[in-house]
Parts: sequence; C-alpha cells; structure tokens
Amino acid sequence: MKFIINREEILLPLQQIVSVIEKRQTMPILSNVLMVITEDQLILTGTDLEIQIIAKISIATATPGSITVPARKFLDICRLLPSGAEIKFELQDDKVKITSNRSRFSLSCLPADNYPEFAESELENHLFINAGKFKKGLDKTIFCMANQDVRYYLNGLLFNVSNSKLKLVASDGHRLSIYEDSLDQATGFEARIILPRKGVLELSRLLDDPEAELKVEFSSNNIRISIKNLIFSAKLVDSKYPDFGKVFQQDFFNQIHIQKQILKEALTRVAILSNEKFKGVTFDITPDSMKISTHNPEHDEAEEELAIEYTGEPLTIAFNAQYLLDAVSNLDSELAVLTIASNASSCFIDEPNDCGYKFIVMPMRL
Repeated sequence: MKFIINREEILLPLQQIVSVIEKRQTMPILSNVLMVITEDQLILTGTDLEIQIIAKISIATATPGSITVPARKFLDICRLLPSGAEIKFELQDDKVKITSNRSRFSLSCLPADNYPEFAESELENHLFINAGKFKKGLDKTIFCMANQDVRYYLNGLLFNVSNSKLKLVASDGHRLSIYEDSLDQATGFEARIILPRKGVLELSRLLDDPEAELKVEFSSNNIRISIKNLIFSAKLVDSKYPDFGKVFQQDFFNQIHIQKQILKEALTRVAILSNEKFKGVTFDITPDSMKISTHNPEHDEAEEELAIEYTGEPLTIAFNAQYLLDAVSNLDSELAVLTIASNASSCFIDEPNDCGYKFIVMPMRL
C-alpha cells in the first residue's frame, strides 16, 4: 500500500475525523484512523463506536491496501509540514513510512482487519436539507442541551420531521429552545429521533459550507448524514422526548418589548454581582419600566432600570441571568419580545416578527 498526496488535500479531512476520536480508549485501535485505498480513492475512517466520520479523497497514483495509523500523531505530522508539501505514504511490514522533502517519519500501525465495524440498522427514512438552514437550526438550539443529566433524553437534540416541516428542540430542564423551518421537498413521513450531544456538536463543526445539500438518512437507532465527501454516522439516544406542547397551552401576561442590546448589556453588568453558583437576577416589571436587580452572599448589590414597552399589571419574577443572556444573544432582530406566563411558570423570548424559533426560560426562586 502506498500513495502520494498534497498536504492540503488530506489535512482538513483528517482534522474533521480526529475530532471524534477520544483521547483515552478502551481499545487501542480506536485511537487510530483507518486508511483504505481503492483504485482512485483514499477513504479515512474514525470512530468512538457511538459516532463515525468517513472522508473520501480522490487520489491519482496509489497502490491499493488498508491499514490503521495513530490518528493524532499522523495529523500532527501533516499539520506541521510546510504548506503545499507533497506527502509520500508507504506501508513496509508493520510500519508506515511517511516522507516529505527532507522529513522522514516511521509510525507503528495496527492491521485494518481488527478495526471495529460501526453497527448500522437499515435506514428507512431519508430527506434532503440545505446545510446553511440546518446549521442555523443547530446554532439556535445547541446551547440548551443538557450535559450529563440523569434524564439522558435531555443530553441531546430532538429532530422532528413532519412531512415538509422540520423542528429541532433542545432543553436541559431549566430552559428550552425550539427551531422550526420548512423543507424544500415534502418527505411524506413523520418521525421523532434524538441525536446525542457529542454527535450534535461534531455535526455543527462539519457544516462549514452553507450552500451544500445534505442527505439525511435515519432509522429508530441510527442517523447518517452525507456532506459532500464526508459521511457522518451516529447512534441515536434510545428514549422518548417529553411532550413540551403543554407549555404553550396557558394564559400569558401582555408582551414586553425591549431593545435587545440594552437588555443584554444591563444583564451582563448586573450578573457581575449575582450569586456565582445560581446567577439569579430579579425583574420588577411595571408599565414602561423594568428594574433588574441582584445581591450575593457577600452583601454586594446591583440594579439597572430600563425603559420598556408594556401595558399590564406589575409583576416580579427572577431568572438565571446566563440563561436569559444565551437566549437574547441568539435573537436576530434588534427588538426582544418577552412573554411571561400568568402563573409565572415560564418566560418566552422571541422576536416581534414571526420568526422560526423561540426560547423558553423557567424562573427561579430567590
């Protein structure tokens, strides 16, 4: 097995693959990247058995074969070679020889036959979606996912397809984000699956070309997404996402309209003196004004008063400042609209014009 490749052709696919490979592995071979050469293609594969990325690179002069090499070492070698360098790769016995100009490296490798196969069930559903649209949906929801929650269905993202409608939902139990959009082609099916947290983060990194078209295939256990010359696969979270529809079926106070930037800056300043652990801030809302205040165990206090558009009865409610900041920062318009439930169980944050996403933050007791 041998081939010659330009550094620029192999570097990006290798970086994309290495990101899924865990540093500490129970099986040594999982620290390696699988390299297979067919007649005119170099196929690179990396996996942690939950997520897998395959990259295909066209190649001109090559001798077919397959081997696995230490992923991070191989990446570092390619990364530190000069720009535009030509890399010669050759398998000799149980070692891989890598040469480029005056640089020579010899890497120990493991046979490709021992590389574990990524188990995938029959993928019965498929749809096409624009990468820019999907990336926007991920960006608007990803920050609400839970991390290592015992309710493991929250450690991921709900991917809900209903014929020609796509809905992405993420929640950590204290806040929730919903993103809805239309698909260009009707799918003719309804499905709800939960993508795992690590897979969602990797996927978001891979979607770097907003013009690309993605082919999404999935079953109840697996998802596979084809992105140009990459194939991303992941095992799904085996659980049912809770029904969040009830949160919309309640009475609300009148909407509060406020300039996004002014609210963001005020929250950031007040949060400096909030309790470091809980980040709680109190909102005292009256017609035309909103007072944001906080205090901490060291008896420090902060207060800001903002002008708002609101007609309704006065109310007092407290929130985690960071949760509000995350939501407000993800709005695209200059104006933020806050709608508080009349039983003070939740606050909706969205835009004045009908946009495809909204954020919900639960209040806290201070």
